[in-house]
Amino acid sequence: MTLPTVFIPHGAGPCFFMDWARGPQDTWDRTAAWLKGLIAGLPERPTAILVVSGHWEEPAFTVGSAERPALIYDYYGFPESTYQLRFEAPGSPALAGRVRQLLTAAGLPAAEDSARGYDHGVFVPLKLVTPQADIPVVQLSLRQDLDPEAHLAVGRALAPLRDEGVLIVGSGMSWHNMGGFTPAYTAKSQAFDAWLGAAMSDPASRDDAIRHWDQAPYAREAHPREEHLAPLFVAAGAAEGEPGRVAFRDTVMDVVVSGFEFGG
Repeated sequence: MTLPTVFIPHGAGPCFFMDWARGPQDTWDRTAAWLKGLIAGLPERPTAILVVSGHWEEPAFTVGSAERPALIYDYYGFPESTYQLRFEAPGSPALAGRVRQLLTAAGLPAAEDSARGYDHGVFVPLKLVTPQADIPVVQLSLRQDLDPEAHLAVGRALAPLRDEGVLIVGSGMSWHNMGGFTPAYTAKSQAFDAWLGAAMSDPASRDDAIRHWDQAPYAREAHPREEHLAPLFVAAGAAEGEPGRVAFRDTVMDVVVSGFEFGG
């Protein structure tokens, strides 16, 4: 069975696990509900999850190989209780080695980090996706230059994992302008999201659209820097030639936020 790949919006800090004080209390409820149903919607339960998060960048693609990754509370100004969150999913040094092998074979320099834990782009959404923390999780970094072609190439290299029971997850946000969650950006987010949805749906033109994503309507207002969009490039690259679809869409803090599924 070949698993699909997914791109998930991971929310704002630990937003799913606190009383949300920056808007309506139900601001993140629909996103949370979609994440909670993600595994059940797959053709089979994955044996492991590989996550590319917008919160880890390295000069070369780097895979976490810790057996028991700690948590990195890389968010600031949130309630003290959110710094006590736990997510005890095991790592998988074997999968980390397989990831590095695939990248190296594709001519992509890769490294391992046996000390780094899960950042909040991993553990916050996965606490909803796998609340029992019973599926091994491995994290892969972005490359610091955020080159779209390189991240597509990583996805292509990792595609065999989909036949090995591994769910490839890009974790970011389809709109990520920290000053742009206001009504002044609603229409712009709608235009960018409409472009993104159309671009991801057509496998014939998707790679070229990704290479030139910054020419999309309001692209640089959606992503002043594209570290939260680059995980989408990996998820799309791992399903080259296969259709994509908008799997989730909501208006959150006055802007449109979407999740995607490819292949499957």
